[in-house]
Amino acid sequence: MNTNSDEELLIGLVSISDRASQGLYEDQGIPALREWFASALCSPWRMETRLISDDQATIEATLTELVDAVGCHLVLTTGGTGPAARDVTPEATLAVADKVMPGFGEEMRRISLHFVPTAILSRQVGVIRGQALILNLPGQPKSIRETLEGVKAADGVVLANGIFAAVPYCIDLIGGPYIETVEAVIKAFRPKSARSPAPKEQP
Repeated sequence: MNTNSDEELLIGLVSISDRASQGLYEDQGIPALREWFASALCSPWRMETRLISDDQATIEATLTELVDAVGCHLVLTTGGTGPAARDVTPEATLAVADKVMPGFGEEMRRISLHFVPTAILSRQVGVIRGQALILNLPGQPKSIRETLEGVKAADGVVLANGIFAAVPYCIDLIGGPYIETVEAVIKAFRPKSARSPAPKEQP
C-alpha cells in the first residue's frame, strides 16, 4: 500500500455527451468536477479532460488511454448511465474493468434517491482497471456534488455519506498516491492503521 503524500494525484475527467461533444451545448460536467476538486483536495493533483460522444467503442478507448497510457489514478465519467439506447457508459466501463466495485453504484443511487425517485433508473458502476479507480457519476453539477459529498439534514446530521469518503483509501489499496481532503467538504475515511502520520513541526 502506497502512503506517499508527495506523489501527485492524476485525475481523468470524461464528459460523455453527443450534443456537447458536437458543440451544440456547453459541457457542464467537467467544469463542475474541476470546481469540486479545487475545493475538496489539499494534496497535490492535476487533471486530464476528455469530451466525447455516447459511443461504446470511443468510451472504452478513452478510459483505456487515460489509465494505461496517461497513468491516471482516478477516472470519473459523467453522462450516459440511464436506460436510453445511447446510454452505454456502464457497458463501456465494465468492458475495461479488472474488478467491479458494486458498492459505489449502490451508494450513488441511494444518495440520489433522497432527491428523485427516478434515481433507480441510473446504472452507474465503479470498477478498477490496473491501479486506477473508474467511477460513473451523474451529469448534472448539483447531482455530481451531492454524489461526491453526500447528503446532510438542515441540522447537519449526515443522511448519506458521499462516495468520495471511501475513494482515498481505495486508491491507497490499489497502489496510488495518498490523498488528503478538506474535511469541511468531505472527510476521507481510513482505518487508523492506514493513516499517514501528521508531519512534525520543525524546531
